[in-house]
Amino acid sequence: MADIARLTQLIEPEAQALGLELVRVKMMQSEAGDGGEALQIMAEDPATGQLIIDQCAALSRRVSDAIDAREEAGEVLIDGAYHLEVSSPGIDRPLTRARDFADWAGHEARIVMDKGWDGQRVLKGDLKGIDGDRVTIADRKAGEVTIPRDQIHTAQLVLTDALIAATKPIDTTGAEEEVLGGADEILETEEE
Repeated sequence: MADIARLTQLIEPEAQALGLELVRVKMMQSEAGDGGEALQIMAEDPATGQLIIDQCAALSRRVSDAIDAREEAGEVLIDGAYHLEVSSPGIDRPLTRARDFADWAGHEARIVMDKGWDGQRVLKGDLKGIDGDRVTIADRKAGEVTIPRDQIHTAQLVLTDALIAATKPIDTTGAEEEVLGGADEILETEEE
């Protein structure tokens, strides 16, 4: 089991040193198909809302070095083997920070509430924004609903034509060179 709060505390300064903002840190099943775990890090360049390949590679190296240094000092951050996956949040990005709910107001979102939430567990509709700690969404079934942010299990934008039109074009700078040069080795490193 991994301590996500501790990992975030370790990873965030590495992202900031590169001028990036951390969007999410999450342990999940690896998409490599090997049954292992993956430490997924989503970050973005605040100027573009995305990451280019070089930024992914730089953040991956910094995080790998920081984790290795802590583990060599005796701190167990992640039990067992895992893959490190660094990526941009993408167009249908997760909404994790308070500012995400403000920045993406007016777009369709899907919000899943914590199991203990008293009411409709899945809300889907136009995101209205955030006021303090309370997120408002115009749910297709329940109408306008205001919910406490700390009761949200997951929230994500829904891919729509309007969202695609509002999103800056993806910068593919360096993609061709990295694919030809072995990006898989740089972006997805296996840690033990």
